[in-house]
Amino acid sequence: MSAGADSLKSILFALGANFVIALAKTGGAVSTGSSSMLAEAIHSYADCANQALLIWGLKEGRRAPSPDHPLGYGKAIYFWSFIVALMLFSMGGLFSIYEGIHKLQEPSPVANPWVAIGILAFGVAAESVSLWGCLREVDKERGTQSLWTWFRESRQSELLVVFAEDVAALGGLLCAIAFIGLAMLTGNPAWDAAGSICIGVLLVAVALLVGIEVKSLLIGQGVDASVLERMREHLEAQAEVQTIFNLLTQQMGRDVMVAVKARMQPMPSAAALVAAINRVEKSFRAAFPEVQWLFFEPDLAD
Repeated sequence: MSAGADSLKSILFALGANFVIALAKTGGAVSTGSSSMLAEAIHSYADCANQALLIWGLKEGRRAPSPDHPLGYGKAIYFWSFIVALMLFSMGGLFSIYEGIHKLQEPSPVANPWVAIGILAFGVAAESVSLWGCLREVDKERGTQSLWTWFRESRQSELLVVFAEDVAALGGLLCAIAFIGLAMLTGNPAWDAAGSICIGVLLVAVALLVGIEVKSLLIGQGVDASVLERMREHLEAQAEVQTIFNLLTQQMGRDVMVAVKARMQPMPSAAALVAAINRVEKSFRAAFPEVQWLFFEPDLAD
């Protein structure tokens, strides 16, 4: 995992954009009566709440270890990321689907549709800026990976959530513009209601994808396979180490726990063995500064 990606910067980018967009959408929903616009306004307010929860999660994750939590609170960000996925599913997706079905049963024409289109176009511009800011941070972490591979393998849940929210928001805005445009062209308000349902389905799909990825982190996931391989290569390159029997890792938010079981080179004394292990640990921490807990067990067999 790269330490270069600044999750907080991405979250603040998204929070500012979503708050401005939410206010604009609210005004548009009130003035036009558009179901798609109302669904988008609720979605943006939910996103603002989600980003506030992620900021809280980052803050909680920095708390110092305690007797009850000796490995710290780094995994707190996974919990809050999962809560965000639930909110995106319920407040965003299910509400939009409900609103669309309700409007299909009682269709009403969209008033001032060009106002709605203008507000949504502004939303697309603002959300594009937010997504651009997020992608700048994502690119620092993903390296040569595709975005889909990074999404499936990232251990930075808060950045993953912001990216998914931005993509869903941009997709929802484009859906709303398309379906309000169809309602205008055909004179059939059912298209506007269908737009709300489409937005809801999109949000539910994104929420499920995010939930699946964050669930893996909550249960407990090691570092990325490429990082694990680099860790193993580093240890095997140390003159003091003869054989690596086992190398286990656990992602703890931004921090990592590592347990090593290895055969050391023959040493003249117990003190020399301890000194050799200390040298290996110091070198390992320098190479992988995200490692906060390192347990090294010398042994003669696995």
